[in-house]
Amino acid sequence: MTQIPVSDVPGMGRRQFMNLLTFGTVTGVALGALYPVVNYFIPPRAAGGGGGTTAKDELGNTVTATGWLSTHKEGDRSLVQGLKGDPTYLLVEGPEAIGSYGINAICTHLGCVVPWNSGANKFMCPCHGSQYDATGKVVRGPAPLSLALANVTVENDTVFLSQWSDTDFRTGDKPWWA
Repeated sequence: MTQIPVSDVPGMGRRQFMNLLTFGTVTGVALGALYPVVNYFIPPRAAGGGGGTTAKDELGNTVTATGWLSTHKEGDRSLVQGLKGDPTYLLVEGPEAIGSYGINAICTHLGCVVPWNSGANKFMCPCHGSQYDATGKVVRGPAPLSLALANVTVENDTVFLSQWSDTDFRTGDKPWWA
């Protein structure tokens, strides 16, 4: 039996270094692979200082207040992409004023998109005839609830939509969608 000289056996310091290097590499690869999986389950953070989502136009561009008001006149109700991607009406209240709330365009009956009928001055669902007044309050069924609301804020000329959590000013009740 041959005996290995002591000088050929690696010192414990080298072993610990190699173990640490191997552990670090495996950990780095594992965390890198797990990051997208974990990130998938974390809800996206709202943009803007007010905790809102930026409103997008039909082409997916960010809506700016000056741009919107230059093409939409007082009393206009036009759709933007709002919270959770739902179509939301932005209201123009004056020559230089976007309304402080938006109206979700999804019918509370069966989920159709409810168009604004300017002749009748109300939202009228084409699917089953539900009707909502100019503020989105249900005035004729079969829809059981008023249209959901969203807060609208303008920061640095960008229009943001955020969850409406205040009392529903149309009914005086707690918002059903919050």
